[in-house]
Amino acid sequence: MIEKLFTQLLEWAAGHHDEGRYSPVGILFHWVMAALVIFQLGWGWWMGRQPVGGQMLAAYDLHFAVGVLMLILVIGRLSWRLLAPDLINDADKPGWESWAAHVTHYVFYVCLFGLPLSGWAMISATDRTRELETLGFIPWPLLPFQDLSNSQLWAIEAAAEWMHWGLVVTLLLMIPIHAGAALKHHLIDRDDVFHAMLPVVPLRRRKRTRWQRRWRALEKQVARTAKALWRGFLGPKAV
Repeated sequence: MIEKLFTQLLEWAAGHHDEGRYSPVGILFHWVMAALVIFQLGWGWWMGRQPVGGQMLAAYDLHFAVGVLMLILVIGRLSWRLLAPDLINDADKPGWESWAAHVTHYVFYVCLFGLPLSGWAMISATDRTRELETLGFIPWPLLPFQDLSNSQLWAIEAAAEWMHWGLVVTLLLMIPIHAGAALKHHLIDRDDVFHAMLPVVPLRRRKRTRWQRRWRALEKQVARTAKALWRGFLGPKAV
């Protein structure tokens, strides 16, 4: 019975993909995660500017609870992406943009896994008496660092903090790149990438525009410049 329902669920998702759209499950994962990421970035910035005290502790509790929720959701999203058939749209056309899109997705997954895990490690290393919860009522364990020495715990905390901030900076760089690429696909290329993840936005009629011609000319110029620089870099070594 369960296997039949699961098969029907995957067929239902494949039907949406055949129509050039992500399934509602994939769309829900994407936009919920996007909203939580924006909230966490803003909340983390505000939280770091609060005076030491009860308000700061409450802010940290909420930040951690949302982080755990994001970890659960990103595991669910990755599982769904592996199980459901992949959508093939205009972003998968051969070329550097397809390669860049795949790299961007991998970097996002590293950030979405690494941020909650590094935050979890920081709390587990330096606040062993803390009782953690997620969703406000589900107990969440600390990582098993109880047998480590104080010097080892502080080393873990320092490494996790550097990792956390590094991933925050990476995420702040990747978000405008990702959003800009989506808008470029919709406004300049007039393809189905943006529409596939946000079906309420109508698919634009395909036509050749001056913006497409300017973009293609810029791509060719950048490619020629990059090739010239690469040949100049390899030239002395090749002699």
